[in-house]
Amino acid sequence: MFDCIIIGGGIAGLQAAIQLGRYSSYRILVIDKGTGRSTLCKSYHNILGWSDGISGDELRKRGKKQAEAADVEFVEDTILNAESINGGFVCTGQDGTRYEAKTLLLATGLTDRIPHISGLKPTLGESVYVCPDCDGFEIQNRKTVVLGSGKSGAGMAIMLSERTNDLTYINHERTPVDEEGMRALSEKGIRYIEQEISGVDADKGMIQGIQLANGGCVAAERGFISFGGNKVHSELAAQLGAELEHNQHVKADPRTRMSSVARVWIAGDLGVHSELATAAMGDGTIAAIWINKELKKMKQF
Repeated sequence: MFDCIIIGGGIAGLQAAIQLGRYSSYRILVIDKGTGRSTLCKSYHNILGWSDGISGDELRKRGKKQAEAADVEFVEDTILNAESINGGFVCTGQDGTRYEAKTLLLATGLTDRIPHISGLKPTLGESVYVCPDCDGFEIQNRKTVVLGSGKSGAGMAIMLSERTNDLTYINHERTPVDEEGMRALSEKGIRYIEQEISGVDADKGMIQGIQLANGGCVAAERGFISFGGNKVHSELAAQLGAELEHNQHVKADPRTRMSSVARVWIAGDLGVHSELATAAMGDGTIAAIWINKELKKMKQF
């Protein structure tokens, strides 16, 4: 039996694994399926010490190596079921493999809803972004497009208007924007196009323009996406009985990051809207500190 199983090997899960491994007292397992939001980011620029940027893949590679040096174990699998049994937890993988632990940390994150648009993927995290808190700085005074859907895209464009006065919102799915949203777009001087996008023109990850289905083209230096309907991977938390928010993020104690279920912790994007790599790191560290406290307490009985 493991002292702690961490489900999810992204930024939050890896930071927790490093912290727990460095206590040198426990058997820790990270179960990861090798995908996730951070694998799409070509360059984080808001992380301490990486002013020139670091990719999500590289950050994960380094984090795994660092955790392994502290004797943390890793396995590639997809956990389909998690349940509490006899005061511990049993997690079942894709082929039926069962993993048992005294405590659990869920760092299963979320997946952005991104329609297939030719040429878009290579620009993600390089010149097209998803998080205004992480990367709003990157569009400062640049010709910027927001690729989105309805109210979600309109809200993103309005938020970003403080960064640049050369902003275009392309409503790719032609989902209606309410009267208030349209008025705000107009007041902010944001160009509005309700047209399907056929492709993204880019050079080495740097966006240059958007091709529209009607044959038109919108020049751009930077971009943001906001299609709404992101998938929060809270299924395992729900199976365990953890309390969820209306948007399917998992509630957690703001101090300890423990969910409403004893000995089940939450870190990263799975929680209530941290959704930044740097916040995920903090979540992972804090959760690990409290997991350590709980494991020490368990050893006393």
